[in-house]
Amino acid sequence: MPRGREHRETEVRVAERDRAGELRPLRAGGRRGGPGTAGTGNAHGVHRLAPTGRGRRRVDVLVGIAVLACLIALVNYLGAVRDREADPSDAGAPPGGGLPGAAFPAPPTFGASAGPASPGLRPRQQHPSTRPPAPSPPARPSRPPAPSPAPPPAPAVAVSQADVPAVVDLTAVGGADWVHWGLGGGAAPVRKRGGSGEIADEGGPGARGGYDTNPEGYGWRDGDPVERIDATMTGVYVCDVGNGFRLSVAGDGTTRTAVLYAGVWMARGRLDVRLSGGGPTTTLRLEDPHTTHTAQFTIRFQAARGAKVLISWTAEESFTGCGNVNLQALALR
Repeated sequence: MPRGREHRETEVRVAERDRAGELRPLRAGGRRGGPGTAGTGNAHGVHRLAPTGRGRRRVDVLVGIAVLACLIALVNYLGAVRDREADPSDAGAPPGGGLPGAAFPAPPTFGASAGPASPGLRPRQQHPSTRPPAPSPPARPSRPPAPSPAPPPAPAVAVSQADVPAVVDLTAVGGADWVHWGLGGGAAPVRKRGGSGEIADEGGPGARGGYDTNPEGYGWRDGDPVERIDATMTGVYVCDVGNGFRLSVAGDGTTRTAVLYAGVWMARGRLDVRLSGGGPTTTLRLEDPHTTHTAQFTIRFQAARGAKVLISWTAEESFTGCGNVNLQALALR
């Protein structure tokens, strides 16, 4: 058989064996065409052929499997590192402990005090239990409570009775205001010049008359229209039961004192004092069935500004044909 044909047939047989997986590796130390060759070199000098076809595909599969195994191992490793960083409870294990080849020392933390590092934490990160507490905000100064307004004074009135001095100085007694009746008979009274005007004559039932036989005298140095009097015995009177005088004094919210000078002649007089805003009435009586009797009634009261203390002096009983009540002066301190 010609030599070229034999060579081609040998190549065909080698290819068929390769597809069937029957090729064997070359023996160590074999040379082309010499002893130690198996299917690659023979007596005819056929060269060794590289595996092709199915053998190459097997090699590619093995390489792919190896790469896939490496990727899986890398993913597992990274997951284990992440879990260890997120779980600070594994404080007993050294950094990277339990992971093959994971002994990575933590880089130095500049500016931090030396001390035991918390495992599994990133550089400059502190364990929650070792962090200093956050500074509390400064306390805002508390405002004192606004003072509650003082309650308005409770209305009150009290009346006392005493004898009249021999001479009454109305300028000294009535520092705020005063009024005297009788100097001109039953005409207009004399008032304090520049006074507050808080004393008012509200009238009253019965005709008024003047007299000049009062047992005490009254004087002043700041009167209007009569500026000065040393001592006058004058006054006014009203006869018959139920007749008398109605007076008032204005309040200003403070405790004030008004002094009333009045009397009776052969009669019994009744004094009623009350506040214009309501409340109880204080009543005192003065009686003399035989002659003239006078008294000093001191009225202490407390009324709101705009309110008044009301004074009523009337004849409650007459012991003669013209038993009466009389009035001399009223002063406000």
